[in-house]
Amino acid sequence: MEVQGQINWVALSVFVFFFALVTVMGFWASRWQSGGANKGAHLDEWGLGGRNFGTWITWFLVGGDFYTAYTVIAVPALVYAVGAYGFFALPYTILVYPIVFAVMPRLWHAAAKAGHVTAADVVYGRYQSRPLEFAIALTGVFATMPNIALQLIGMEVVIKALGLTGELPLGAAFVILALYTYSAGLRAPALIAFVKDLMIYIVVIVAVILVPMKLGGYGAVFSAAGDAFAAKGGNTGLTLKSAQVLPFATLALGSAMAAFMYPHTLTGIFAAKSADTIRKNAIFLPAYTVLLGLIALLGFMAYAAKITVKTNNDVVPALFTALFPSWFAGFAFAAIAIGALVPAAVMSIGAANLFTRNFWKPYVNPAVSPAGEAKVAKLVSLVVKVGALVFILFLPTKFALDLQLLGGMWILQTFPSVVFGLFFGWFGARSLLTGWAVGIASGSYLAYADGIKPIHTLVIGGDSYTMYTGLIALALNVGVAVIVRLALGQKDGITKK
Repeated sequence: MEVQGQINWVALSVFVFFFALVTVMGFWASRWQSGGANKGAHLDEWGLGGRNFGTWITWFLVGGDFYTAYTVIAVPALVYAVGAYGFFALPYTILVYPIVFAVMPRLWHAAAKAGHVTAADVVYGRYQSRPLEFAIALTGVFATMPNIALQLIGMEVVIKALGLTGELPLGAAFVILALYTYSAGLRAPALIAFVKDLMIYIVVIVAVILVPMKLGGYGAVFSAAGDAFAAKGGNTGLTLKSAQVLPFATLALGSAMAAFMYPHTLTGIFAAKSADTIRKNAIFLPAYTVLLGLIALLGFMAYAAKITVKTNNDVVPALFTALFPSWFAGFAFAAIAIGALVPAAVMSIGAANLFTRNFWKPYVNPAVSPAGEAKVAKLVSLVVKVGALVFILFLPTKFALDLQLLGGMWILQTFPSVVFGLFFGWFGARSLLTGWAVGIASGSYLAYADGIKPIHTLVIGGDSYTMYTGLIALALNVGVAVIVRLALGQKDGITKK
């Protein structure tokens, strides 16, 4: 394959073919499983696909917006940079599915019964508190925006690897995304997710079989990676250092608790046609964890292939460029780029649903019709995507990464408000809102003080404990909520069973 900076026409042709294929599918999706003549005239239809997705559609949709283009780029990049510590994503995705199995069917019931579209809707339905609803919605929007930007980064990396330069290719890709999302709503990413996941599985399975064969087997891969980490020193290596165990474990647990609080993952849950559909998905979705483990190994393979890159995010494209023919590299890059379209579409829809239901309707136009809601959400989804594109084009990539780390900590602070009321009614709106505010403020302060890093070191009795900042903030969140609840007693807001 040609050196970077020169266009590889074979790879580019394959890339364009598959990108065009999913574009056609995206526009056609407006007719797929439609709700009849009024398919676009209701937020349930546009924003949740009519709440009619079965087990397989939900499996591909949730997997598609959970395992993103940035996952394929960033996880091997982290493993390449630090070794075993980068594998925290594996226990995280193992822990998340029991949480989904236990919590999400109850949340689905609460939403389906009352016609709720967002988590903030569910919170308002239970606690009848506009301030708490607004806090949950605002957190969701702010946590989503940097995640959309990260999908752009993933796409930008593979476009650069094809030899294309400038901002026009990335802008064109997201104009196409914006148009078919506007037209088809959630049905577009749901349909495209079938193609995206099939392509990703093909790419990864081929890579984990053929790359080691080219490099002398897995023994040679691990030996080369081990030697490289030994030369680097520090907290890198094929196994965890003792000081890394606690931050590794708390990152996994906190990330698992936060994962399905995001608007885009909850959108996939609310779009399911039944609670049993969600339970079945919690059983089958761990297949993606196996895939993620295989993807992570690409970070080790890069050392055996003697790949050198300017930035860690270039590792996967450089590996495919070096070891595979141009046509397969183009196929792999198309899979990664399409892997950006699915989550970016769902994220923009989730943010648009939040704005429409939890800001526009209560504060701007309480009498808005279902058709009016759908129209507002469509327009907002365009604004969100344009905002993310501007964000990437004019701000440093590191800023998006920093905000994404903060976003995970922020969205975790919505866990008590969204989940606790599904199981018991002890907390009220005031205690939960106060806990949320303390969690957001304390977590943001600790992250800022640590240079926007996801972990913080606590010194207790002369001993140091390094933990995920989001969990520390969540502990303060829940502790303050308990204290306020005890102090206020029956005055702690209004709850609705």
